[in-house]
Amino acid sequence: MRDLETIPQIAALPAEIRLQLCAVARVLPFRVNRYVLEELIDWSRVPDDPIYQLTFPQPDMLDSADLQIVTDLLRVAAPANELEAAVRRIQRGLNPHPAGQVTLNVPTLGGQAVRGMQHKYRETVLFFPAQGQTCHAYCTYCFRWPQFVGLDDLKFAARESEQLVEYLRRHPEVTDVLITGGDPLVMRTAALRRTIEPLLAARLPGLTNIRIGTKALAYWPYRFTTDPDADDLLRLFDEVTEHGMQLALMAHASHPREFATTAAASAVRRVRSTGAVVRCQAPLIRRVNDDAQVWADLWRAQVRLGAVPYYMFVERDTGPKEYFKVPLARALAIYGDAQRQVSGLCRTARGPSMSATPGKVVVDGVLEVGGKQCFSLRMLQGRDPAWVGRTFLAEYDERAAWLDELRPAGGEPEFFFQRPLRDLQRR
Repeated sequence: MRDLETIPQIAALPAEIRLQLCAVARVLPFRVNRYVLEELIDWSRVPDDPIYQLTFPQPDMLDSADLQIVTDLLRVAAPANELEAAVRRIQRGLNPHPAGQVTLNVPTLGGQAVRGMQHKYRETVLFFPAQGQTCHAYCTYCFRWPQFVGLDDLKFAARESEQLVEYLRRHPEVTDVLITGGDPLVMRTAALRRTIEPLLAARLPGLTNIRIGTKALAYWPYRFTTDPDADDLLRLFDEVTEHGMQLALMAHASHPREFATTAAASAVRRVRSTGAVVRCQAPLIRRVNDDAQVWADLWRAQVRLGAVPYYMFVERDTGPKEYFKVPLARALAIYGDAQRQVSGLCRTARGPSMSATPGKVVVDGVLEVGGKQCFSLRMLQGRDPAWVGRTFLAEYDERAAWLDELRPAGGEPEFFFQRPLRDLQRR
């Protein structure tokens, strides 16, 4: 992993630009590896290269006043405690852990909150193994950035999987466990085994799917091919499928270049050889992939390798959201244009979808109702299972980029889910 100022291309920049980039990296996490530097970034296109934008801090990611504060403190070599106080204030103002992750998603076991798990949707539990709470390289848009900046009171991490097994025993409605982070595939295979093997040994009747959220196929494909324990990792995948469970790698892939290398193609082939399924998802992010052609190329590349396009997400309302956000109207247009370019095998990607507090809300289209344009929205997944599949309308707003920026259509005072959510939050 490389520090920002040790990278030759960054060291060659003017001093003030370097200082600004370092200021942003103090607030938002920065980490990059040699594979991203050497195989994915086109340095002749920097700063406009999409992978550079995806992995390197940019001055405009922070509010100008906040950027100035941190830059000035770095310039005068301010005391560490003064710098940290300013950084923490800015971080806590960036809406860490959106969509009720801390206030609504943390389950309880024996009356105690389990901080290393989330249970938002009935069928799926998220598990955060402590050793997997970092990544091979950090995405600048990542909504999980609080995991990486030392805000321990906001960090999800579990030391043992025994609590997970016990929780699943008490919740037989759960069919899916998503092992997430960070990136669980930064863990050595022996550590990952200590999370997965208890799930297999428990033979829980309801559990049928184990998912692993990872960016490793894009940022470190050698994890599956030439790392010292790569073969053992593939054997572990084999064991999951031999137990009659589906293993799904939820692969984050933001740009077709991430699948264009020989290493990435080899990694996908090896994963699929175990019977695991690779499902690909990413947010639509300005300056990286806000182009229909890019998404069409991305989906084609995934299908060509045998992976399944799964989701086009809307960038969440956290961190440097103003830098990356794409209005919903434009997101819908990009999604529609991309879908029209590809065959049915590529049209499995759902979107544009917002992972918001009530659930996953997809923008299906624009309708005219009573002479006014409206967004047609649908719940793909809901905090309340009864909400799944429900359609509803919002007033058309070409600037809106998130669910809470929309207003109900037809003069309704609020959306159908808002009152139940208030009741839930008061409990």
